[in-house]
Amino acid sequence: MNSASHAGGPPAPWRTILRQAWPILVSSWAGIVFAVLDTAMVGHASAADLQAMSLGASVYITVFVGLMGVVHALIPIIAQHFGAGRLREAGLAWGQGIWLALILSVLGGICLLFPDVWLSLSGDVEPDVRRRVAGYLLALALALPSALLFRTIYATSTAISQTREVMAINVGSIAFKLLFNVWFIFGGLGLPEMGAVGAGIATLVVNWMMLAAGLWMIRRRSAFRALSLKLGRPRWADQKELLRLGLPMGGSYLIEVCAFSFMALLIARDGLYVSGAQQILANLIALCYMLPMSLSLATASLTAQAVGARDPALARRTGLNGIGLVALGALLTGAILVSGQAAIVRAYTDEIQVAAIALTLLQIAPWFHFWDAMHCISAYILRAYKIAMVPLILQVTALTGLGLVGGWWLGYGAAAGALAPAARWLMPGAPVGAATMWIMAMAGLLVSALLLFTWYGHVLRRQARAA
Repeated sequence: MNSASHAGGPPAPWRTILRQAWPILVSSWAGIVFAVLDTAMVGHASAADLQAMSLGASVYITVFVGLMGVVHALIPIIAQHFGAGRLREAGLAWGQGIWLALILSVLGGICLLFPDVWLSLSGDVEPDVRRRVAGYLLALALALPSALLFRTIYATSTAISQTREVMAINVGSIAFKLLFNVWFIFGGLGLPEMGAVGAGIATLVVNWMMLAAGLWMIRRRSAFRALSLKLGRPRWADQKELLRLGLPMGGSYLIEVCAFSFMALLIARDGLYVSGAQQILANLIALCYMLPMSLSLATASLTAQAVGARDPALARRTGLNGIGLVALGALLTGAILVSGQAAIVRAYTDEIQVAAIALTLLQIAPWFHFWDAMHCISAYILRAYKIAMVPLILQVTALTGLGLVGGWWLGYGAAAGALAPAARWLMPGAPVGAATMWIMAMAGLLVSALLLFTWYGHVLRRQARAA
């Protein structure tokens, strides 16, 4: 604890980051529970419904995550206004975000209404499954406006360090999701069994309920009323600023999602058991990612507040505290992954062959997670300074070029087997192709993180010269 804390001054930045990050983490976990509920419950409906939901969910996540990244441009914009005391401008920025979310909802909805375009990538899909995918995506297309509009409230609450109320809405929505899933998936009270389509309708209803709760919350809470939130007319200058930040941010989010999707498609060449083991590792990595993501989001919003307040020293201190917290969290997570490998695999599967392969793949999880976390915090801190294009360019180069394309080339392409010695050293017993993909993906994250930290150092030096 620093001397200011003893004297009754402002708390150390790491304390403020932790106080803001834990509700974000709980909200993220609540979102995962939605997916778990859908998978577990639809799996009891029929195999066709489960396949339809799996295909439809992959399409929706690709569309939603990219659009969500664009909306999240509100976080640094509102945070800088808030830090500078420009509360009215912060409220106006939220209104402009509403217009952007509505426009993106139309574009995203159109993408979801043509499932055959997406399913053409999946080979032969049974007509019955196609019909269910279409119904599932129709429900989610109608849910998309509420999801993106709620993200404007999420972004605003994060930007002004009011994250607990949104957490409460996310956690409370789980009970309603469970209730409506049971009703719509399995039928009852006059409704027929709808399977995967029912899961989509349940999400549609709950998303609009969450938006209603969010709008009620920002009208009642004094912290939000102080911003004088209003819709206003769409203004091109504000929309241009949102897009200048949001498009590269959405692109970054999309690259990360697509990288995992294409890895899964390539590794499926190694057979059913390897594909199942790959899914376990990918799911575990996604679950672990929630901690550094929450810390990074809190760090970025607080750093942006300091930038807006023209306090570069506090912005620098907050950023460095955030990096330290993320590194510590990644090391602790890595220790859990090492010590609990067998228990983790047992929790995922009872299939002996899948479990055996998963144990070999999980050997890279601690190393991969560390660089995934470092890549996350470095990108988020740069966004706090409204720098989004540089992270996108570096991510495209490192994650797509080195990680994905390099992994394919060395794992399944013309140079297949070239990394076999490294794979045997890092992941003894693992299938060479899958191991190569994960090693190259980790290399991409490592290079991207180092480049982003180098750019962050450049930003800090430029700030110091300006001061």
